[in-house]
Amino acid sequence: MRKAPESSDARCPGVVLLHGIARGSSSLRKLEQAIRAAGFATLNIDYASRTKQIGALADDIHPAIARFAERDAPLHFVAHSMGGLVARAYLAKHRPDRLGGVVMLGTPNGGSEVADLLSGSRLYRAFYGPAGLELTTAPRPDSLPTVDYSVGVIAGNRFIDPVAGIFVLPKPNDGRVSVQSAMLAGMADHIVVNASHTGLPRDGIAIAQTITFLREGHFWPFTHESKWLGSRAFDVMSAMVLTATRKRTLP
Repeated sequence: MRKAPESSDARCPGVVLLHGIARGSSSLRKLEQAIRAAGFATLNIDYASRTKQIGALADDIHPAIARFAERDAPLHFVAHSMGGLVARAYLAKHRPDRLGGVVMLGTPNGGSEVADLLSGSRLYRAFYGPAGLELTTAPRPDSLPTVDYSVGVIAGNRFIDPVAGIFVLPKPNDGRVSVQSAMLAGMADHIVVNASHTGLPRDGIAIAQTITFLREGHFWPFTHESKWLGSRAFDVMSAMVLTATRKRTLP
């Protein structure tokens, strides 16, 4: 396992970022930079997402997170796609004492019908490995426990692949995960943004809403679908986040 460079001001709340399957920490770089600019310390971890089952991956990332959690500040998690399942598995085993909020972007909490369709393929099994087989909608005896901490869910409703988006997944969906599947029992809040699965961590509204949830424990009640904001939606929300950040740092 490799971890990306760490931003670790002990006075700032910390945020652990977890990428999805077959991705890397670079896929969350834009999101990480925005979170860091908002006043958080970050730990953006690279882990071998295709080599082990989700529970084992949670154990692999524990040493790095345990060191990061030694800071005298709350610890939040932000995760994309399967990274949200890794976060859930991690918190079931290694929950930090000062756990803050958890934001999941496009996490298949209820599984993905795309994985259902492809999991019988030798190519799929070879490429995605043991964790890929845990992304189906089939119930599992080792299911993750119900969350008892603050979770914000961000789902996408835009798909690029028309085959999966139209013929495989329930609508609305992001091309890999349906909005329904992203939802999670016990979640504190949820929103839907006009972004594809891979585009969620780079989407301006998703980024601004992630920071809002980390600060406030809930999302702002508007998204890409708020027509009155138009193309300035991200600018408006970024200004709100920046203002809130400054107010919190003033003596």
